Amino acid sequence: MTKAYGATAADRPLEEMTITRRAPGANDVAIAIDYCGVCHSDLHTVRGEWGGTLFPCVPGHEIVGRVTAVGADVTAFKEGDVVGVGCMVDSCQHCSPCEQGLEQFCENGMTPTYNGDCEEAPGHTLGGYSQDIVVSDKFVLKITHPTEQLAAVAPLLCAGITTYSPLRHWKAGPGKKVGIVGIGGLGHVAVKLAKAMGAHVVAFTTSESKREDALKLGADEVVVSRNAGEMAAHRGSFDFILDTVAAPHKLDDYTGLLTLDGTLTLVGLPDSPHPSPNIGYLIMGRRSIAGSLIGGIPETQEMLDFCAEHGITADIEMIRADGIDEAYERMKRSDVKYRFVIDIATMDA
Repeated sequence: MTKAYGATAADRPLEEMTITRRAPGANDVAIAIDYCGVCHSDLHTVRGEWGGTLFPCVPGHEIVGRVTAVGADVTAFKEGDVVGVGCMVDSCQHCSPCEQGLEQFCENGMTPTYNGDCEEAPGHTLGGYSQDIVVSDKFVLKITHPTEQLAAVAPLLCAGITTYSPLRHWKAGPGKKVGIVGIGGLGHVAVKLAKAMGAHVVAFTTSESKREDALKLGADEVVVSRNAGEMAAHRGSFDFILDTVAAPHKLDDYTGLLTLDGTLTLVGLPDSPHPSPNIGYLIMGRRSIAGSLIGGIPETQEMLDFCAEHGITADIEMIRADGIDEAYERMKRSDVKYRFVIDIATMDA
């Protein structure tokens, strides 16, 4: 039995509850959770905005904690290790994507850390807004950041890998001009990552007030996307643009900025479609619009190691467990720089 915060219905606030975790099996790792990041998808799921929410719903897939026990067949982890758990806790392990370490694209359906089917009560997975969790060792990640940075590491388990994976796949690095659209929970991490990879980084924001912040995050240039002159100055020059915005907007504004064979990759999931893009922009420059979904376990570990090496963490605001609903309301207003993280120790207060 462990304390958790969750919702019993879409129109109910999150509340303290007691949930049951399974006893560790031979290949399991038991983790005492120290910190859990708050993702916008938590809000969408709890409020039933995406449909298919299973209640009671305990969100949270940006988990950092310490190993308290391991199963008899676990060799990669030991009691006391600092570890993380991200957006997945299981997959079939035998389809082609799984065999390539791309468990997020499991052909038989990966199991999300919360709101996914499982055998233990209540019949679906319960996430990291809780004091403890038990996870298959294949989905546990090693964390090597200094202790004082661990709270700010938590959002890397979602925001970090969501942006790292496409930056790596489309080869952001020295000699490449990379754009990051949106300076929020995802975008602020993406700027740091792209800069550390050696790319020339241009941040796009709708707000003049974020110009200075984006430069501090590491952007080489900042473009206010509502300024037509600033946008036009970059036409046809980007090798890659990562669009992190989760609201409908004109993709043409960015496909026109791509160079020959350039790619615009979307990681934000809006609740209604983007306006249809101008296909001429794609045909005339052999440009592409693509999408990307988190990353597999090997790549997530690579991301964590890269971030530890380069001193990259998220910019966070720590909150108490009983402050989650207020945090959700502030998230809806974009009133956070740039990610909330729950101090799980406050569940004992």
